[in-house]
Amino acid sequence: MADRDVIDGPLGQVHRGVLTVRNGLRYGLGLGHPRTGRSPKDRVWRMDKVELWRYRNDQVRFAPPVLIVHSLVSRPYIFDLLPGNSVVAFLRDAGYDVFLLDWGLPDPADACNTLETYVDHSLPRAVEATRRTAGSDEVTMLAYCVGGVLAVLYAARYPDAPLGSLIATAAPADYTKMGLLTQMFAEGRLEADAVIDGTGNVPGRAINEGMAYMKPSDRLLQAANQLEHLWDERYMEGYLAMRKWARDQVPFPGETLRQVVELLVRENALMSNTMRLGGEPVDLRAVRCPFLNVVAARDHQLVPVEACEPYVDIVGSGQAEELRLDAGHVGLFAGREAANVTLPSITEWINRHSTPLPGAEKADTRRRGTREAATRRTRARRRDAAARDRLTVTGE
Repeated sequence: MADRDVIDGPLGQVHRGVLTVRNGLRYGLGLGHPRTGRSPKDRVWRMDKVELWRYRNDQVRFAPPVLIVHSLVSRPYIFDLLPGNSVVAFLRDAGYDVFLLDWGLPDPADACNTLETYVDHSLPRAVEATRRTAGSDEVTMLAYCVGGVLAVLYAARYPDAPLGSLIATAAPADYTKMGLLTQMFAEGRLEADAVIDGTGNVPGRAINEGMAYMKPSDRLLQAANQLEHLWDERYMEGYLAMRKWARDQVPFPGETLRQVVELLVRENALMSNTMRLGGEPVDLRAVRCPFLNVVAARDHQLVPVEACEPYVDIVGSGQAEELRLDAGHVGLFAGREAANVTLPSITEWINRHSTPLPGAEKADTRRRGTREAATRRTRARRRDAAARDRLTVTGE
């Protein structure tokens, strides 16, 4: 790691140049790339490709547990990107028993997956496995993007499900307000089958190319930023981890896409209250649990504010709230914005809908006392060191 005193010193430009060349060679050869998803965890349930992970925590202080439900188009390690940049670690350290649902990597066997596969089959079993493993009567569900749509449909289809509360983050409701990538499938335009390949799925590279098409200048800007900061290993670790995730799109099941296009995009069924699953109507007014709709104010292309904000009006919960945050679609859960804005705000809401476990308050008091004692010891050592320095200088 570069010494900041050297970098900022009189020979800083020379040293930066040396580091830039060295790091450029390392990264170009595929060396030094960051390892993501490092928080210790255990797989506690599996069904086909779907896996449920529980993050190790011997200091759980609140119930119910938090179950994170990811989108269907990318990998879930965005929730545990790097040490110091991790949603699961933030919630874990806040005292929660954290679980993560990983949908796995779809292949031809998953081409026939439908919305019902996730809402009626996978989610109920994952919720039950979470509840049983944690020894809790309920779960708190935190869902992202398409995962948020699935979670809302689950809560509406099963109003008596053991959901203590539901947080939908950057989840689209009004598909007429969605960006270009979605509007391509509007009535009379592109058909779903046009992007489905021989495996029966939408290939991950097609999704990645579609994302790049929405922001054609992004890759040039990213390349410029990379070159400017190539000397800075701390910056590059975060940059490379985010770039890896952003390009790590997974195949999207073809039959699910056909449903999304017909029901959500063309019919706008969530807004028109005409949603159907398994031939039966799904009324979002049946969502009864406390509900938080998290909106990314700076998400202008993927899931714009206008597409997200209707949820508080169309769900039936008497405790539906909106939390609008100054972040982008990805910035909700990664980077400085997540650590400083998103996660503290979401955690504060979860706290209001959670229950301290017996002894949690005493444990918090003990931890605060330990931290305060450590701080006092550190200050005492610094005072002693300063006194020794004065003695040395003055010869007293």
